[in-house]
Amino acid sequence: MTKGIGERLFAHLARTGRKSVISAISFAFVLAVLIGSSMAAFPSASLSGPGSYEEKNITFNFEQSVQGNGYFMTYMYAKSGNLAVKNYAHGSGSINNEAVLTYQKFNRQNHPIYSDYNDFSQNCIQFKEDNAMVYAPMRIAVGTGYYAANPVDYNSLLKERTEAKNYRAGTSMLHEVEYAHALDKELEVNLKEKFNYTYDPVWEGVGTTEMKVNEDVTDGKTHIGVLQSSKDYSGKLASDGKTPLYDFTSLKGLGSGMLSSALKNPAIDIDEDYWGTYHIEKNMTLEVPYYKKTSSDDWLPCCFGGYLTMPASYIGDAKLKSAKGIFDCTCFKAAAQAQFPRVY
Repeated sequence: MTKGIGERLFAHLARTGRKSVISAISFAFVLAVLIGSSMAAFPSASLSGPGSYEEKNITFNFEQSVQGNGYFMTYMYAKSGNLAVKNYAHGSGSINNEAVLTYQKFNRQNHPIYSDYNDFSQNCIQFKEDNAMVYAPMRIAVGTGYYAANPVDYNSLLKERTEAKNYRAGTSMLHEVEYAHALDKELEVNLKEKFNYTYDPVWEGVGTTEMKVNEDVTDGKTHIGVLQSSKDYSGKLASDGKTPLYDFTSLKGLGSGMLSSALKNPAIDIDEDYWGTYHIEKNMTLEVPYYKKTSSDDWLPCCFGGYLTMPASYIGDAKLKSAKGIFDCTCFKAAAQAQFPRVY
């Protein structure tokens, strides 16, 4: 991983150096800890039949501490199920950054033999950041060749953009600061989706999106936006009404319907822009729960009031009548004597 980051960094320096517009990079301290990337699966049999069980749990934890002077550019993206978080920043000057990213993707399918099937999925993303940046033009020599004798200038105002999307709930939140001379910000993003499907059937789903911002912006532009679609898929199933749907991020099919609804007929639409020097605090939480339970009759229902009192699914729309004692659910009474006596 270290080699890959280095290659990308020097490739970026080479590109920017040829344009003669940017300077060098100086990192005083970088600490990244990756903790707990795990995946477990316990299949007992093929999930096509009863008596099967499968569980997968992926977790990821990222902690970062960065202090230094120079030019910086960061990009972070995480996707878990129908959740997505993206964070991007760049600028020249000084930076003091502490960040934590926590990720979970959990799926369980339990199809026992003697009880109801159950499918359960839960996805979570949390991103926390405490970031202080001050803009300043920088000139730094790079390497031992041409750019060591001819330092590259970095003169980039500060920018940081954070996106949080919950496709199951149809929710999007955005925070962006650009063209800033100084930024001191605390930000927290929490995304969660859960879907529980018991073949009874019971559908239970929820999508939660939360963004908290506390910041001071100096001579810059701040944009804050919230968009909530009038459609959500917290309890959506496939067209057969039985199979759970898990992926709504594609712009094809279901995803395109949600996107169209959010842009043309949103349930919530917030669009704010602030130019200049501001202190801003925001606490935004949007939750979309869903619960549905449908009960079905047993294989053959009992009827005590006659054929026409049976559930409609058994008698049909025509409500046909039949001969007494055949389909009308009347109780059978033993005859006193045989209708056709035996002849000896």
